[in-house]
Amino acid sequence: MPFRIVRNDITRMDTEAVVNTANSQPAVGTGCDFAVYQAAGYDELLKYRTEKIGVVPEGEAFITPGFHLPAKYIIHAVSPYYTDGNRGEEEKLRACYRNCLRLARENGIRSVAFPLISTGGFGYPKEEGLRIAVDEIGAFLLEYDMDIRLVVFDDRLTALGGRLYPDLEEYIDRNYVELKRRAEYGPGAGRVGDGAPRPAPAMRQEAFTAPAMGQEAYSDQYTETRMLAPMPPAPPEPKKRKKRLFGESVFGRSKKDSLAEQADMMACASFAPEISEEMELDFETQHESRLEERMKHISDTFSEYLLYLIRDKNMENAEVYKRAIVDKKTFSKLKNNADYHPQKLTALCLCVGARLNLDESKDLLARAGYALSPCDKTDIIFSYFIENGIYDMIELDIQLEEHGLPCIIS
Repeated sequence: MPFRIVRNDITRMDTEAVVNTANSQPAVGTGCDFAVYQAAGYDELLKYRTEKIGVVPEGEAFITPGFHLPAKYIIHAVSPYYTDGNRGEEEKLRACYRNCLRLARENGIRSVAFPLISTGGFGYPKEEGLRIAVDEIGAFLLEYDMDIRLVVFDDRLTALGGRLYPDLEEYIDRNYVELKRRAEYGPGAGRVGDGAPRPAPAMRQEAFTAPAMGQEAYSDQYTETRMLAPMPPAPPEPKKRKKRLFGESVFGRSKKDSLAEQADMMACASFAPEISEEMELDFETQHESRLEERMKHISDTFSEYLLYLIRDKNMENAEVYKRAIVDKKTFSKLKNNADYHPQKLTALCLCVGARLNLDESKDLLARAGYALSPCDKTDIIFSYFIENGIYDMIELDIQLEEHGLPCIIS
């Protein structure tokens, strides 16, 4: 059964059950908890919780009717508060997912929608919370069939999705649709105003006048298309000289101004070598050592070059694989085996996790034998996110889903 990340309001999901992030005490919190109570019927749900459930420790879960929600049941996960990650928060969060899934299975529930538990008002880091959710849901689905949705709905992601969507559509059209059009109409085809294919850039049309024949002359021009070299670029227009405020008449420059200009030019010419030397020294101090360091890694494998880029950017390994939503075991294989080649999707996610720019990403992928293909929409979406510095795997996965593509996090 499918597992997908969707952008939605969890109170509107039509699954058999929805999961709520609950407090240990019978009290209503903020965020998801408040929204669920409001939509289900605040007083009814709170009364049920107070009279029939009571206090529940962190990491546990309990089930209630859905009341006025579209869902038949609400599974409440008593979510841990995040302090510093060293007080058992991960174990409790994993227990929340396991206990929710256990309750769903025991009650014969076939579809359930989860929020990203504890990542709102409870303070859990989103990337780490997502990694734990994927781990636990994935492990469950290896043994049991269930339709599971991970619902993401917050102001930041909603605003981001609305802002990038039109630009992403244009980017896909420019990189994917245009390629398909060229394949259909030829290498020089493009799009003109009416949508018709245009001639290749090497083709141009010239008008000729027919010569006189006898006493008659053809005054009409006819058009002939020839295979000619592209038109040379027009020479740049000369820059307009600014008028002087003093010493220049309407009809020309004074001799004094002309001499002053010559003196200025001579002074600049004598100073030019000093500027050149200064620029050369500046390049050496800023870039030469980094260029030499980069050249040392020209023959690195994928694993070696990735680890080098992580160090070069002053990042931690854990920071990278968590942001990439890559399993720690997979990253350990990369770290401990210089010749290990990950799957392409894993490699793409690591480019996002390491916050690489587009050139760095292409270089890293090539070391594993991969390339960003203009014929693959998944590659184009990854390219868009990397090119625009959007290193958010949740939003990237949502965009894949909204474009009808297989999701990464599933």
